[in-house]
Order: sequence, then C-alpha cells, then structure tokens
Amino acid sequence: MYYIGAHTSIAGGLENALLEAQRLNATALGMFTKNQRRWAAKPIEAEEADRFTEVLQETGFGSDRILIHGSYLINLGNPDREKQRRSIRAMADELGRAGRLGLKLVNTHPGSTLGLVSKEEGMKIVARGIDEVLDESSEAILVIENTAGSGSNLGSTIEELAGILEATRNHARLGFCLDTCHAHVAGYDLSTVEGFENLIGRFDRLIGLEFLRGLHLNDALSESGSKRDRHASLGEGTIGWPTFEHIVRDPRFRGIPLVLETPDPSIWGDEIAHLRALTFKNRVCEVYWPKRRNG
Repeated sequence: MYYIGAHTSIAGGLENALLEAQRLNATALGMFTKNQRRWAAKPIEAEEADRFTEVLQETGFGSDRILIHGSYLINLGNPDREKQRRSIRAMADELGRAGRLGLKLVNTHPGSTLGLVSKEEGMKIVARGIDEVLDESSEAILVIENTAGSGSNLGSTIEELAGILEATRNHARLGFCLDTCHAHVAGYDLSTVEGFENLIGRFDRLIGLEFLRGLHLNDALSESGSKRDRHASLGEGTIGWPTFEHIVRDPRFRGIPLVLETPDPSIWGDEIAHLRALTFKNRVCEVYWPKRRNG
C-alpha cells in the first residue's frame, strides 16, 4: 500500500497531528513531538502518551506510516565536541520521545561542518554522532534526510549520504529520507521522470533501497542546482506533477511514508487526493491487467 500524507500540526496536543491527517484523508503523516526551534521540552507525560496511543489506534495510523521530524537545532556534524554532545543528547531524546509514543521513525538533517573541517572529516564526525545517538537510545530508527547543499551543510549528494552510512556501526537502526525539493535544488534535476530515476538509481547503487524509510514530496520554487531550499506546492514549482505522479505509481515506494511539506495547507487535501487516486488506478491495473502492465 502507498502511504501518503502531510506534515501536520501538534498545536493543542500531539494527537491533533493524527486527527488533522485523518481529516485530510491521509494514510501517512509527518509531525514534531516538541517545538522544533527549541532545545528543551518537557517530557511526554503518561496521560499525554496514553491519549496519543488511543487516537493512534482510533485513526488506524501504523507506526511505519509516521515520520517524526527532529529539532532544527540539532547538528550532529558540529566539530566542537561539547556542542556536538548537546546535539547527540537532543537527538537521543527525540528517539526516546518517539518510543514513548509507540513510533519508530525519527528524521533529521545530517548537520554542518560550519566551515571548520573538510566535508570528508565532517561525514566522519556525523557518523560518530549517529553511533552515539543510537547507543544512547533504543528501538526507534534514525532517518537521515538529504539537504539542499547550501553553505557547509552535509548530505546534499548521494555520495555524502553513502559515506555517512559506511562510517557508522549500527545499520539496523539507520535509514534515509529523500526530499525531492532538496535533491532538485542540490543539482539532481527532477523535472523529468528520467531525472528522478537517475537519482533513485544512484541511491540504490550506493546505499540500497532497503535503507529508504520515507520520501518528502515537495516541489521547488527555485531551479535545479540553485541550492535554495524553498518549497512549492505540487505542480507549482520547477519539478512539476509528472515526477510526483510517477513516484506514487512505482511499487518501490509502497510501505514507506510519502509526506508533503508543501507550503499551502489549504490544498493539502487536494494534493493528497490526487496522489491517492493514482495509486488506486494503479491497483486496479495490477488486478485486472497484470500481464499488460508487465509487458
């Protein structure tokens, strides 16, 4: 099954992200578990966790359909050891909060060198940070997201993501999320299906699709290679609808959350409905015309 949704708000209670996703007729969602622009957060109390778990069961979202996004402040690539330790503790806390809610996928950006070390050394620093996060937490999976390539940020190329993976120890609890806007503005031109296939083929060769734990479906306001991370609603940017329609027809992306982070929540329902309609047509073809579909 294809799991499609949007990054919904926790305003008024963590369970509200689930309820908003349900109103959108989504089958997946992204969410925070705390204010993403602050280091500290009060622990999730038993009553809050119980309420979330109850709504989770009522709405039918499985833990494999929800992609938590960690704090924007976390930088596992910080060369300053004390500052990196703060990020490691914060990331381990994010994974612990996920476990408290019965969830298992926590997404983060790999981090930045801050221009203080080479990218090669930065990837090793990130990898050490990831290993320490996973040593300090249990169960939840740390999902590393590709970046747009601005400044000294790491992870804008598949090679850099592969280098981080190669330098880590605990592959069983490590995954990746590909953001289409980030990839596009980083230099992978996704305005054609062929361009997307080049990206996903490279990911499969260097990392492996078994490590792909989610996709962020975002169009881009800026052109490919611009390194400007500005999201657009689907079909209203420089990527265009055909690439997103291709993704939700491709069986390789079944079973992982496909999450919109597009800028206009008022049309999320329409975007989700359009994508879900394509998956339904795809299932009909598989049932009634399997030989034609396979050539």
